[in-house]
Amino acid sequence: MFPQTGRCFKTTTPLFSPSVFVKNLRCSSAYGGASRPQARRHFGVSRCLTAKAASARKPRERVEIPGLEMVTYGERMHYVPGLAKPVNPRWERDYKDPGRHRSPPIHEMLLYKEKPCYTYNQRTSLLEGTRQALWLTKTKLISGLPPRLFSLAESPANQIPDQDERVQNAIKNARFWDTTVERPGKEKYSNTLLINLLHLCATLQSSHPAIGRRILAEKYSLAATWEREEYLLQIRGQNGLLLNCMDPIPEVSGKQEVADTADHVLETFYPVSPTIDLQQVHVYKEEVNCIGFSDDYPYPHAHTLYFLDGVDTHCKLRPEQFRAKMVMFLFGNALARAHKLYGPQPILNRPITVQGVGTNGRIFQFMVFQLNTTDLSGDDGIKNQIWLDKDVELYEFAKVRPLIKKKQVTVPAGLAGYKSETFSKFLALYLHGAV
Repeated sequence: MFPQTGRCFKTTTPLFSPSVFVKNLRCSSAYGGASRPQARRHFGVSRCLTAKAASARKPRERVEIPGLEMVTYGERMHYVPGLAKPVNPRWERDYKDPGRHRSPPIHEMLLYKEKPCYTYNQRTSLLEGTRQALWLTKTKLISGLPPRLFSLAESPANQIPDQDERVQNAIKNARFWDTTVERPGKEKYSNTLLINLLHLCATLQSSHPAIGRRILAEKYSLAATWEREEYLLQIRGQNGLLLNCMDPIPEVSGKQEVADTADHVLETFYPVSPTIDLQQVHVYKEEVNCIGFSDDYPYPHAHTLYFLDGVDTHCKLRPEQFRAKMVMFLFGNALARAHKLYGPQPILNRPITVQGVGTNGRIFQFMVFQLNTTDLSGDDGIKNQIWLDKDVELYEFAKVRPLIKKKQVTVPAGLAGYKSETFSKFLALYLHGAV
């Protein structure tokens, strides 16, 4: 039996020709072809095999002649052939039904403004990645973490007893033990690993009492507004897990280093627009700066933001775009806090520092952001600073079964290639401000 394609076959070759049979199979929807009739070009067969998609039926235009009224079947309360369909006014409810609410046109909304606002949210993917995020936030990039943080991790007093063994057990728990399936997904083991590492760092509270002045928060909404040249920009939405503290983090750069940033030239990416991939809206509130918590919240200072890569199935960002997301939300938390403390003052009395850690369960991204100014309109003047240590591996492989190639074990089962210096950086960021 031949597949029923619903098309006429008129060829100059015999019916059971192998070439025609193969071409018919490729055109069939039952064998992976298109499920809708589309225009196609078939070489070597007749024109009858080409079909076009049915065009959408245009609605009939209603003609209104002054002085003449159309005779409808509205008064008879039933359909009558030959009479026109009545046009009834839209029925408005005398009560508010949230399930059937219709928004008014955009230009009739109370918050409508002619000047567009470009917004960034947790699912925005910047085309130019980190370079575009640095331009939008007027930030200078510095490779590597500050030397001060390395000294915190190298001190024996700041290390966990049996640190390497306990970290490896945390990795094994996330990859092998805390699951009932043979191979857990990235969204499962990356979240479990992050919680395990944070729990290990919190065990130092007995020797560092300042750790007890912190708390973890998640699913809070952030909002920050600023102007960059002629663009009005906003950051909205939720970001990763946030570690809040009662006391702010000390600044990383001194006054002289901050003043030297005025000579830095921001990298451009012409002819690409700086606002590409940002959502353009006309309904918004101006000067919205919200850290996501009430004014009397006892932990108002953002310490470290933890981002998970690949957990959102509806939005998967590439590594460069994922780092840009970290930069934008670190800047947004610092900017919203600066407006709460200093208002519209462009030069801050004390810089605001926020840290960030991103991971996909194996590779880590470490960032330290310092907000030095809120005057972001021009490219001149003092710039903000960010330290970035990217693509740092915690381990190489975590295999349930060994990887065998050519009858030789290439990668053994279990955890392989553990790197202790990665967790030392993770611990240094956690202890920053508590030592």
